[in-house]
Amino acid sequence: QVQLVESGGGLVQAGGSLRVSCAASGRTFSSHHMAWFRQAPGKEREFVASISSSGGHTAYADSVKGRFTISRDNAKNTVYLQMNSLKPEDTAVYYCAARLGGTIATIVNPHEYDYWGQGTQVTVSS
Repeated sequence: QVQLVESGGGLVQAGGSLRVSCAASGRTFSSHHMAWFRQAPGKEREFVASISSSGGHTAYADSVKGRFTISRDNAKNTVYLQMNSLKPEDTAVYYCAARLGGTIATIVNPHEYDYWGQGTQVTVSS
């Protein structure tokens, strides 16, 4: 069982930066493939970025490529999403997700993740 708690969301102006974090409980964090998803009002949950269990492989949605960076610290059981050059369309609730396994594949289907955090709101004003 893995419990995920996101933090770091908030209100930022367009063009600004924000870093959200996801702290995981349990001793098996380093065995989990991690991802960030987001969901805007009235829209489906969408894939943002993912990172393999070792941290050696990352993947990004085209809409955030070059602006967002996912990373993880297995010693701290934490995964991060650094968001730069934020746009109003990045406004959403950001969710952390975990999937057991060492896959390096890009898994964009939210139904293939086993554990979810409660989400953190990110609002970008224009």
